[in-house]
Amino acid sequence: MSGHLRAALQRKGGLYGLVPASVIAACDTKTSNLCKLLNTEVESKPFLALSLIMRAIPRLSGFVVTSKGQLSIQKQNPYPTEIIESSDIQQCSTESILVKAIQIPASLDETIQPVTLDISSSGYYLDVIAQKLGVTDASKVLLSRTIGKASSETRLYFAASESLVMELLSDHANVKDFHVKGLLNARASYFCGQEIYGDAIMASVGYTWRSKELFHEDVSLQSYYRMLISKIPNGNYKLSREAILTAELPSVFTTKANWRGSFPREILCTFCRQHQLSEPIFSPTSIPLKASCKLPRSQKKLKVTEAAELATEYTNGGSLNAGDGESVGLESSFRCEVKVFSKGQDLIIECSPKEIYKKQSDAIQSASLQVLSWLNAYFKELGMPLEKLNCSADALDIRLTSENFLKEFALCQSLHNVQQCGNQGSKLPESKSTNMEYTLSGQDVCLPNIEGSYSGVCPSSGSLLCISYSVSLVTEGGHTKELIESKDEFEFEIGNGTVVSTLEGVVTQMSVGQCAHFNMNLPPHEFILAAVDDPARIVSLLSSEICSLEYHVTLLRVTEPSEERMEQVDFGCGSGSLLDSLLDYPTSLEKMVGADLSQKSLSRAAKILHAKLSAKSDAGIKSAILYHGSITEFDPRLCGFDIGTCLEVIEHMEEEQACLFGDIALSYFRPKVLIVSTPNYEYNVILQRSSPTTQEEDPDEKSLSQACKFRNHDHKFEWTREQFNNWASKLAERHHYSVEFSGVGGSGDVEPGFASQIAVFKQESHLDDDDLPTQENSSQHCKVIWEWNCNDRSVPSSTSN
Repeated sequence: MSGHLRAALQRKGGLYGLVPASVIAACDTKTSNLCKLLNTEVESKPFLALSLIMRAIPRLSGFVVTSKGQLSIQKQNPYPTEIIESSDIQQCSTESILVKAIQIPASLDETIQPVTLDISSSGYYLDVIAQKLGVTDASKVLLSRTIGKASSETRLYFAASESLVMELLSDHANVKDFHVKGLLNARASYFCGQEIYGDAIMASVGYTWRSKELFHEDVSLQSYYRMLISKIPNGNYKLSREAILTAELPSVFTTKANWRGSFPREILCTFCRQHQLSEPIFSPTSIPLKASCKLPRSQKKLKVTEAAELATEYTNGGSLNAGDGESVGLESSFRCEVKVFSKGQDLIIECSPKEIYKKQSDAIQSASLQVLSWLNAYFKELGMPLEKLNCSADALDIRLTSENFLKEFALCQSLHNVQQCGNQGSKLPESKSTNMEYTLSGQDVCLPNIEGSYSGVCPSSGSLLCISYSVSLVTEGGHTKELIESKDEFEFEIGNGTVVSTLEGVVTQMSVGQCAHFNMNLPPHEFILAAVDDPARIVSLLSSEICSLEYHVTLLRVTEPSEERMEQVDFGCGSGSLLDSLLDYPTSLEKMVGADLSQKSLSRAAKILHAKLSAKSDAGIKSAILYHGSITEFDPRLCGFDIGTCLEVIEHMEEEQACLFGDIALSYFRPKVLIVSTPNYEYNVILQRSSPTTQEEDPDEKSLSQACKFRNHDHKFEWTREQFNNWASKLAERHHYSVEFSGVGGSGDVEPGFASQIAVFKQESHLDDDDLPTQENSSQHCKVIWEWNCNDRSVPSSTSN
């Protein structure tokens, strides 16, 4: 306000010392907030604050007064000389400041035009704006709220009509009875979220508390169109990547490492601020993991290959799926709910995604992206029927409060409808659907011309690509060509819609080092005008010529998606069948360890694994070790692995030893995940085609019935589902693990259940490395039988017992 006061004291004649009431309403925070408390409609109708201020002035008699016939205020008594001298207002200069601005006509049939404000250093910039708007002085100029970031001085300025001025100056003015006459400026109103009438000027000029000098920045046609497309999520993302004609808001959130540009949460928060909504509320929750990965099923016996596939699911971040459709998970999982409210705290959007994620941050970003995707669809078709609007929301797990939503975005609808009904013959340099998304059909692109030799390095889904590209506007026949957008390096993840679909389709046909060029039809014009440095140069081409976009693309490099590396230990590995089978699958394992009591079996395992690992240079395994020793005795080298497996092992022990292994594994070895499988005794009726004897029969008859009771003569016991569930549940409870059940072979939802039952123990609280037993404070009872390292593939290292 001090800057406006200094400028008012430099005004000449009858305007000396007059400060427009609209300046106080818009720039004085305390007054503005008080007006909003007295009348909530002031938020969207800035002229209502003037009525409250003008009615309050007479009560301040002796301090300030109004100027007759003007919406201005001045101090009743002259300012003391020392105040005037200290304000540096007597310094005069003949220099002037030229500020570029934009004039936005109220009629959509008229084009937006650049204007220049010629402000003398000793003059008042609002008087200059008043002249541009065709009014006599600054008191009739109304100001919108600031547009864009909080520190911005960009505002919309528009003139109060003569009838509005007379009504505001009336002693009997009643805010509730105001009926503003004139044409609503839909484009200007859309920017600031306030009712703007008549022609408006968008300018970035004003006084800040940090400086006595007039702050000013140029507002060009390009910046206007950039602000326009930033009002939709897709445009906001394009701007964050500085790739307006190439980037697209991705359809899914994969990882933070591969994401480029503004994150979905940031874009959603910006969107709410731009549309004058409350900040979105994010409510992440931790839940038991329910994944969709299914186990292979066999109609008869459990095979070693099935066990390998089971372990492979886990080493690649998968999960188990029980017969009833319930899944068994490995990691902590999260889901996030997002709510969007109006400034008056009316619920507008509530998104409750069903998808779950390992990381809380991923759940927040994915839920935000889901809301943004729906908003993009809405802005693409602003006039969609209410029924379709709700159906599209339901498809994305969004509950829409239609009445509140349409109320908040009524201005968008109005702008869209007016444009669709406007003069189709006018040479409007912008698309008729101002916020229409840039989408292309197969008929909008010419077949690409790919040049260069095939290198063999090609992109695949999930790959991170780097390209160089240029986009030019070309006229029909190629007589005129204007470069619009280019980048020497542009990274994006392929397979999730991160770039315009046609470009993605072209690069999937290329290999590193190859170039391609192709033409596409034009997107909505505002995207083109936002991309070029000088839109005025392009307007005539868009208005008078048939044009297309010409893309030139070079594929520079392809980076395959990174994987989280893990370590696995197989308790009771035997001859290494599971570890061997895992090497037949793509894996994120970095270290493999096996432990067993049988040295003969371990010797066979060493030969098999060494041959395969030495031959597979791309296995991803860095090291492998086989230990000879009992899995019921603790060894610190088997502690703290990501995944532990014990498949079809415990039934070869006495029950007491099996229970001891469970306690040792979960209290000392403490893998993040432990998978235990054992035969389902009840399934033997299927395998033996007869009713098996019960485990409670006379012990004297045990030797006679053993062959038909258990599947293998070496089995010391076989548990029913109830016995296995009881053992696993109590074990998990004692050691602070969660447990979920599944199986392989047979069907979990058909009696007698799975052929082999599985328990997946998941660590509920991870220990720090310092809390785990170390080699210094624990004995090492296991002996290394074989050790392999990726840096030394020549000979196996073995130790005899």
